[in-house]
Amino acid sequence: MNVVYNFSAGPAMIPKEVLYIAKKELQNWKKSGSSIMEISHRSKEFTQVAIEAEKDLRDLMSIPDSYRVLFCQGGARGQFSAVPMNLLRNAESADYIDSGYWSQCAFIEAKKYCIPQSILIRKKINEKTSLLPMSEWNITKNSVYIHYCPNETIDGLSIYEEPNFENKIIVGDFSSFILSRTINIENYDLIYAGAQKNIGPAGITIIIIREKLIRHISKISPSILDYKKISEHNSMFNTPPTFSWYLSGLVFKWLKKEGGLKRIEKLNKKKSHLLYTKIDSSNFYINKIEHKNRSQMNVVFDLVDPKLNEIFFKEAFQFGLMALRGHRIVGGIRASIYNAMPLEGVKSLVKFMSYFEKRYG
Repeated sequence: MNVVYNFSAGPAMIPKEVLYIAKKELQNWKKSGSSIMEISHRSKEFTQVAIEAEKDLRDLMSIPDSYRVLFCQGGARGQFSAVPMNLLRNAESADYIDSGYWSQCAFIEAKKYCIPQSILIRKKINEKTSLLPMSEWNITKNSVYIHYCPNETIDGLSIYEEPNFENKIIVGDFSSFILSRTINIENYDLIYAGAQKNIGPAGITIIIIREKLIRHISKISPSILDYKKISEHNSMFNTPPTFSWYLSGLVFKWLKKEGGLKRIEKLNKKKSHLLYTKIDSSNFYINKIEHKNRSQMNVVFDLVDPKLNEIFFKEAFQFGLMALRGHRIVGGIRASIYNAMPLEGVKSLVKFMSYFEKRYG
């Protein structure tokens, strides 16, 4: 079988080494005679899987003991509802930073439960889109929390600056940003992330929440979204997605083996730099994002002649490069190069782009 590189934005690539271990253990996990998918989530064997997964994530992200780590369901969209229901009461308001599609979705959902303020930070100068620095965000005085998304997968936009706002709860949708680089956890009060980018398979959602927030959770949340109840039950209030939890744990161990987040951050910078350099050195490909806000996870670009798009996708697939079609909302081309994408995959894409430009440019 020829090597295939999967540039899907999510569900995304999982490290080959992790898939190999899962395949090897699938029918007879730990010589139990059963699959990990078949054992009780309350058994001592699975409890150990859960304990190790949390410990490895804490090690990778340097998460202090003053934070709880929750393994939940419902994806990031579930958290669009859970955040305002848990953190707000009555007519309290929150600020939602508008940096792209997913932050807009969070704002729309929040309107069902609170009085959110949408704060637009995107601007376009000379056809290039950029994001305002945090010092220029027009935060409202009475808002309880600030919600933002540091990486917009559809728009190819990223915020690398870390927040520092006094007397505000900071909430981050890190679904496509988590584990891609080092961050200072203590700059945040609540981080949530769907798994299907840098963590593992779809089905599980990671929440990292400052413990003191849990003591003041609103009582209106459905039990399945109630941070206090989930925390009290060690993320097992109901039957969790055990296979996703197990496989996520394998990814955490893989990341530690690979050298942790400092090393993966360097590799992610190297991969994205290689791809953006190819785009910038050409009059055939176009990226319309200012350098400081270019996503290292989701590189979006266009062909000068969009009529060539379908030919590009077809020939790229024949070249062993799959899932390069841009999101249906914006079109174009998108290469998602999360942690599991090896440098060789990006080099293969750049090689194909040079060939395609030479042939059709």
